[in-house]
Amino acid sequence: MTDLGDVRGAIHPVILSGGVGTRLWPLSRALHPKQLLPLTSDLTLLQETVIRVADGERFEAPLVICNDEHRFMVAEQLRGVGGAGRAVVVEPEGRNTAPAAAVAATILGAEDRDALLLVLPSDHVITDAAGFRAAVDRAAEAARAGALVTFGIAPAAPETGYGYIKQGALLNGADGCRRVDRFLEKPDLEVAKRCLNDGGWWWNSGMFLFTAARYLEELQRFRPDMAAACRDAVTGGSGDRDFFRLNDQAFAAVLAESIDYAVMEHTRAAAVLPIDVGWSDVGAWPALWDLAARDDHGNVLIGDVRTRGVRNAYLRSEGPLLAVVGLEDIVIVATRDAVLAVSRERAQEVKSLAEALKAEGRPEYRTHPLVHRPWGCYQTIDAGDRFQVKRITVNPGAKLSLQKHRHRSEHWVVVSGTAKATCGDRTVLLAENESIYIPQGAVHRLENPASEPLNLIEVQSGDYLGEDDIVRLDDTYGRAASPGG
Repeated sequence: MTDLGDVRGAIHPVILSGGVGTRLWPLSRALHPKQLLPLTSDLTLLQETVIRVADGERFEAPLVICNDEHRFMVAEQLRGVGGAGRAVVVEPEGRNTAPAAAVAATILGAEDRDALLLVLPSDHVITDAAGFRAAVDRAAEAARAGALVTFGIAPAAPETGYGYIKQGALLNGADGCRRVDRFLEKPDLEVAKRCLNDGGWWWNSGMFLFTAARYLEELQRFRPDMAAACRDAVTGGSGDRDFFRLNDQAFAAVLAESIDYAVMEHTRAAAVLPIDVGWSDVGAWPALWDLAARDDHGNVLIGDVRTRGVRNAYLRSEGPLLAVVGLEDIVIVATRDAVLAVSRERAQEVKSLAEALKAEGRPEYRTHPLVHRPWGCYQTIDAGDRFQVKRITVNPGAKLSLQKHRHRSEHWVVVSGTAKATCGDRTVLLAENESIYIPQGAVHRLENPASEPLNLIEVQSGDYLGEDDIVRLDDTYGRAASPGG
């Protein structure tokens, strides 16, 4: 296993960034899920999570676990808030939270079996960060004594989209922590109402605190196959630039299960600490309406939006003018390639709608027109029979792979910045308004040698223009022959 550094010391945040994003479609897509979006501030939810635990006296640098398709965006966002982290661990494919926690416990526990792991989803909002950190301090007492602590949220309504936790007796010597009496999977409305009326029930936040050894001990007891496969995935893993890759074959054998299902619902060591820190998992569009500042008519308006006679609405445009008249209690979200309109009370159904788009093979499920790559981004601005036009931005100092195309030729026109273009055995520097033609089959590469972004227009022509028409010969980012430049 690659050396990932010394782990002894304070609490180790383990940030889980494996979600694919369906409930907040069309803003959230499989290749750009909600944790990578700036939904409640100028920072993304992932960045907000990192900042929440950026307290060197309490916390070590975070260990972030993400899937392969998101790794470059995750790394870039971490650098954007000065939180490069202890490591970014790459899962070959998502396997839910129990294996992710096992991987983190195996890595951190290899050098300190009593390392405290604070397991945090990357897509939650907590408005009282100081209160949250104080709660973690309290929970740490119970965790060091051997408890597997989850954090409970006071239910504000009979919500059917959350699991519930029934509290038991207070734990001795652990400030406010209680034993878990029982877990309840997402209930129907009547059962949720009874939980609120009975009292002593908390929403299950999906955040946990435990030592590496204790979690692995309980996982070994209830899911020994998972514990072994995760151990093999770590020991057979390898470093890849800024990432640590789990062993593909070993991790493929892991069952996809949540921490609750695999361990917490079975162990006698489960404890809950009720907290009130302004928590939300941003599980559907109405959650963003709840979190945002509203105007005198109860509306949240983001982007180029105009209204007449609209009340209690969440209206957001990422591009086109959005005009709404005479509607109430509605969510409308417009992106460059899709528009969602749904009543706030039925917003949970957006998930099933997104899954239907996936089943149909619609590209709107998977990606935005603006596609992020480790070297920058591109956006298709026009396409038709045998042609496609893209706007490409290359970050300062970045370069695309050395590649060729079997079915298309390309023409690059520099809009701003400086391009270093290689075509065959020729390399030239191109300034604004200069261009170069790349014939079909020619080996080529695009680079930005300057300190400012490079912007250009690419015109493709040929009998096939799919992103999988790439033969990579060399790549700075260690990617296999996958699409995207």
